[in-house]
Amino acid sequence: MTSRPVERPSRLPVRMGSAGAWVTRSAAPLVGFIAGVIAFAGSGIPSFWGDEAASVLSAERSVPSLLALLGHIDAVHGLYYLFLHGWIGLVGTSEAAVRFPSAVAVALAAAGTVVLGTRLAGRATGVLAGCVLAVLPIVTRLGIEARSYAFTMAAAVWLVVWFVTLVRRREARWWAWAAFAAASAVSLYLFLYLALLAVVQLAVLAAHRAPRATVLRWLAASVATAVLAAPIIVIGAAQREQIAFLARRDYATVDSVVVRQWFGSSPWVAVAAWSLIVVAIVAALFLRRMRPARRAALVGGVWLVVPTAVVLAANAWLTPTYNLRYLSFCAPAVALLVAIGLRGLGALAASAAPVASRPGAVGGRRAVPPATLVPLLGLAVILGAATPGYLAQRGPYAKDHGADFRQAAAVVAANASPGDAIVFDQSTKPSRRPRLSLDLYPGQFAGLDDVALRRPLASRTVLWDAVAPLPAVADRVEAHARVWAVESGSDSTDVAVLRSLGYTVEQAIPVHRTVVYELVKEGS
Repeated sequence: MTSRPVERPSRLPVRMGSAGAWVTRSAAPLVGFIAGVIAFAGSGIPSFWGDEAASVLSAERSVPSLLALLGHIDAVHGLYYLFLHGWIGLVGTSEAAVRFPSAVAVALAAAGTVVLGTRLAGRATGVLAGCVLAVLPIVTRLGIEARSYAFTMAAAVWLVVWFVTLVRRREARWWAWAAFAAASAVSLYLFLYLALLAVVQLAVLAAHRAPRATVLRWLAASVATAVLAAPIIVIGAAQREQIAFLARRDYATVDSVVVRQWFGSSPWVAVAAWSLIVVAIVAALFLRRMRPARRAALVGGVWLVVPTAVVLAANAWLTPTYNLRYLSFCAPAVALLVAIGLRGLGALAASAAPVASRPGAVGGRRAVPPATLVPLLGLAVILGAATPGYLAQRGPYAKDHGADFRQAAAVVAANASPGDAIVFDQSTKPSRRPRLSLDLYPGQFAGLDDVALRRPLASRTVLWDAVAPLPAVADRVEAHARVWAVESGSDSTDVAVLRSLGYTVEQAIPVHRTVVYELVKEGS
């Protein structure tokens, strides 16, 4: 008969001082608060981009108009749009205000990661995991984005925390499992891919050697979740054509999956993180003092690998399903594994340290043990490697390779006069069309004649305005002595049409990827 290794307690000794005890109790909210601050900093600097425009413009609709929209498209984002509808009614539609809930969601995700890591591998691992999550490039990016993905991270990690609690307690009360099933169903209305958490739950059951009764209750809860979420599953399947464009985007590449999916444009963060993930697996398997982290490594490994593999397989053989942000709910698994890797390096350093250098009084001060110092140094290295990317995420044109809707609107407001006409380039994809400047910042276009508008988006069951081609509204254009044309990059199709109507270019004002032209009617 072999004895199983005894797990180290996750709590610090009770003899610690009151300040230390407070830090211990407050670790999760403290790390969460810091993560939220990191995420929210600079959130008002970048202009909105196309996907955020879909969020804001949908949320600005009346509830009946929004529900009509969701009946045709974007039902999978409906819960988030409804939340945002109420939120912007309170705080307005500035970038910082609209993005603030995503920063709060990052804070909740980081706090949940601390709790999960603590329950699976001890408090030190949990705190490290929360800190790593706070600086992961995917997290700092989604923390300043008006989309639901930061919310899915928070929902995912807290659902896993809840499930671990149920399994460890061998919860027998059916109402507790029913509550978990209801919460899981609600999460699917937030984002359908959270259904892939089922494989994480299987890993939790295996890691804790759950008894048959617990497995049966989980199966019953899973069936209940599927029944409660059936409407959004059916509607999402019916509206799957809305992501058919993914087939035309080369997203499913090695670079996307290995680097950009978690680490943005920071290859050094990717190298450090993957190296630590390998260390985590090796340490959990072979280092005696890391045995308590085996459960965490199993759960984190399954959570990291299997959802990505499933989505990539479906993308290759069934239907377009892969986008880098769709798997952001797995970011807590990345953070957990990196934290285990940092602890593993600390354990190796402690084992290799000469006796003389091990913890003790040095010069009247207590030396920091290698098991603590090495993970902190590793975390500092990750933070340093992530900082350039973090700052780049918060530049004025950081979104979507240079979105400049706000800046283009400001240029028009500074130069145009009431009564002038305004036209927008329609040659690019809807989410990049300069017309979104007007929809997102209508106050900057007050008094201008939007000559091409046929039907505003609020009266339609699609995301965008209905707009006439410029030649079709030539009579409306010619009623104005001055016309402003907001064009995408080097495209000047509208300028050519206006010239054919007798207008000459007075000035061209480059913004970033947009150019604003002033045209004046000859002889006026």
